[in-house]
Amino acid sequence: MKSIAPPAGPPPQQTPMWKLVLPLLSSLFVAALNGQSPGPITSPAPDERFKTDILLVVAHPDDDTLVASYLAKAAYDEHRRVAVVYGTRGDAGGNRAGNEQADALGAVREIEARRALASLNIVNVWFLEGRDTAGQDVLQSLERWGHGRALEQTVRLIRLTRPEIVLTWLPRVVAGENHGDHQAAGVIATEAFDLAADPAVFPEQVALPRNRTSINNLTEGLQPWQPKKLYYFSDAYDTSFMDTFGPRYALTEVSPSQGTSYAVLAVREATHYTSQLGFPELRDALARGDEKAVVALLTGGGEPLLPSPLRLLLAKSHVEAKATADIFDGIRPDPIVAADQPRPAATPAPGVSLTLGDPWAFYERFWRAHHIDHLARLGPSAIAINPGTVLRVPMLLHNETSEAKEIRVRPSSIPEGWSERSGSGVYAVGARAVAAADVLLQSPAQENRALTEISYAADSGGQPIGSLTLRVQLHRGGLPQ
Repeated sequence: MKSIAPPAGPPPQQTPMWKLVLPLLSSLFVAALNGQSPGPITSPAPDERFKTDILLVVAHPDDDTLVASYLAKAAYDEHRRVAVVYGTRGDAGGNRAGNEQADALGAVREIEARRALASLNIVNVWFLEGRDTAGQDVLQSLERWGHGRALEQTVRLIRLTRPEIVLTWLPRVVAGENHGDHQAAGVIATEAFDLAADPAVFPEQVALPRNRTSINNLTEGLQPWQPKKLYYFSDAYDTSFMDTFGPRYALTEVSPSQGTSYAVLAVREATHYTSQLGFPELRDALARGDEKAVVALLTGGGEPLLPSPLRLLLAKSHVEAKATADIFDGIRPDPIVAADQPRPAATPAPGVSLTLGDPWAFYERFWRAHHIDHLARLGPSAIAINPGTVLRVPMLLHNETSEAKEIRVRPSSIPEGWSERSGSGVYAVGARAVAAADVLLQSPAQENRALTEISYAADSGGQPIGSLTLRVQLHRGGLPQ
């Protein structure tokens, strides 16, 4: 008899996942009851894709052009990892290339910045949420940026990128472009440099996530980090005051890997900023391959387009290093723990006194708080304004006595061609109080790039209590004070 094959049944089913996982979980449970460990649970190391040697913190797309010659040297020939943080997208700048303005211009400038930096092999680039603020007052820029929010974001990026060196704008009033946003970038970078290693600062950034494989974590899992050095560069018209405070880098030096000068590499980087940079003669020289003309246009004349040499100022160092040596002098790859530095208390002058007001007064407090008092030794207080505009000289009248005082403010030296609009007079200042006195001066219509001194004095009860001097340069094309 023929055997009858059984009818074909359904294909064999796969074992349900729970039947495979349940025995494993059971064994782990039993092992736990018996005091056995299932093995160590490891926490991932920080992401090496974002580890950087130099973190550049600036205000606007195109600020990087001022130090692009050094960035080219660092990236191309020293193989340094460079990352950049912009405080704004430059939404208030003009546009030489198109009609885009405001937020649309900010979007354009972000793309220009990413392309410019990519030409130097720099790809880790971040933008904060600050608003581009035209003017020379750092306090107005900090207000418009949202100071606390910008600081939080910058601390986060230092902890993410773990830089050896932070490079940023000089936080000081100078006779130059003196952009308030540039100063704000320097202020925030300095604060973040000092705070990023402290786990009590923005602790949610360094708290471990509850479950790093989950999608609902609110804490960030970063690690505290202390950069080793902090360097400044400046938008002053003359940067020679920085000479003994840090290294100098020649734009004319030739890159071994690229076969051309760092000045030419800087111009190539800058040409990506079409919306901002005119300089058609530079573009023509670059297109012709005329490197001598490029260098001459950049570094020659009464006011070069780029400072030559590029001067950097060593603001802070947590390693042994010579101030004027290369910025990587003394740098070792191991993390460091910086010693706590107590913030010195303010020491108001006894009696009655006269000082410059903000932003100069702010910087005196800021430098003292961050142990960079040597910035006060960079030279006398100075500023540049447009010819024919009004200069504001903010003053503070201090009365540390137990009685109200009358303080008389008067000019002691006003240059020829200048005239006071308001400010001189007698001010009543309460006991242990501070009063503001703004002096407004009309400047001459003629440009004068020499620094001119304006001085005021004050007395109380017939006795002199102090004087102050501000040096002023009349320079066309400057920002409003």
